[in-house]
Amino acid sequence: MKLTRASTYALHAIVHMAALKENPIVASHHVAQARGIPERFLLKVLKPLVAARVLHSVKGPNGGYRLARPATQITMLEIVEAVDGPIRGQVPPLTGNGDRVDRMFEEVCNQAADKVRKQLQKVRISDLANA
Repeated sequence: MKLTRASTYALHAIVHMAALKENPIVASHHVAQARGIPERFLLKVLKPLVAARVLHSVKGPNGGYRLARPATQITMLEIVEAVDGPIRGQVPPLTGNGDRVDRMFEEVCNQAADKVRKQLQKVRISDLANA
């Protein structure tokens, strides 16, 4: 499995926030600076995390972001799928007519995707923040 740059940035940002005690509101530029992430890209990555209710966005001069739930209740899978969409096995059909081999390839890839999803579901953000 290969994580996208967007999901990697999202994971780093969430882990950074989780490592801070008492779940403070953190400005995006502080996260960007601490993790070496371009702030404009970080803002694009944080938006789907707010939509997925992983983060709360706080407006105003003292605004920023904070975790919507305890880090023990947020999984790596949630972050990756919020940013990149569902993990699933995709194989473009070669023949286009539902060939048996195409169906077999798709089934194997779906099984592999299920295993990846289960593994990412096991990893809590709190585990990463405390590492």
